[in-house]
Amino acid sequence: MTTALPERAGRRCHNVLNPLHSTHYFSPDLGTELAAVGVTDRNAAYFAVRAAAMGPVGAGTVTATFYNFRHELVERHVPEVWRAASPEVVLAARARAVDATLRRLLGDEVLASKEVAEAAELALRAAEASSRTARPLYSAHADLPVPDEPHLALWHAATLLREHRGDGHLAVLLGAELDPVEALVSHAATGKGMAPKWAITTRGWTREHWDAATGRLRERGLLDAESELTEAGVALRKEIEIQTDRLDAAPYEHLGATGVERLTELATGLLMTALAAGAFPEDMIGKN
Repeated sequence: MTTALPERAGRRCHNVLNPLHSTHYFSPDLGTELAAVGVTDRNAAYFAVRAAAMGPVGAGTVTATFYNFRHELVERHVPEVWRAASPEVVLAARARAVDATLRRLLGDEVLASKEVAEAAELALRAAEASSRTARPLYSAHADLPVPDEPHLALWHAATLLREHRGDGHLAVLLGAELDPVEALVSHAATGKGMAPKWAITTRGWTREHWDAATGRLRERGLLDAESELTEAGVALRKEIEIQTDRLDAAPYEHLGATGVERLTELATGLLMTALAAGAFPEDMIGKN
């Protein structure tokens, strides 16, 4: 049974669940666990843990499904990373890293709380209505077993919901005719995306690529001379989020307005605790 939701309720829920998933990418625990199985490069570790659910895929699959990474960076590490550690070994290392990260950021008492168990149950219920169609990263993660521990079950559900929305978002970016760098530049211009220095460093692009994409967006009338979004640029980014919401509505409609509100409340509390514990670099989000 579906229930009409307040406007952007699903997006608000996603916006607090997604960072809970992402904490391990910035955690020293991930580097420790991956290094222990032979993966020592930070980029290789990221590609491996996020792609492992799809099996020992090649660079082309990773570039296609991750969207905004430079292919030359991806092929530097994939498929070579699978020679160091199989996808099964990587997934086990990722689970250990997630467990260690959440215990460090939230504390054992929080992880054992009824609130975490409730959040896990709600998030898993929402994920039941996710669609596999044309969603490769979501579908691959949906094949993985749900962990027994509530905090890991919550993380697993957050991962499913993140990748479900993300797969749909890529289709919207294609429809908006934004290439990988243009998507990064325009998102950064909103002030809510990854700051340029982080996007350039972690995605494998150069300042020349960034500046060229900025020029193309100016030619389309989406950025002004100061690299701020024009009225048309603001409208496009708004429409991208609206269309992403539309493609991602089913899980939250399935959970219902009351469930979404409660899951958002619970996840917000957990996220605030994680942020206070230093889960992310302070300068990661912004225009500069």
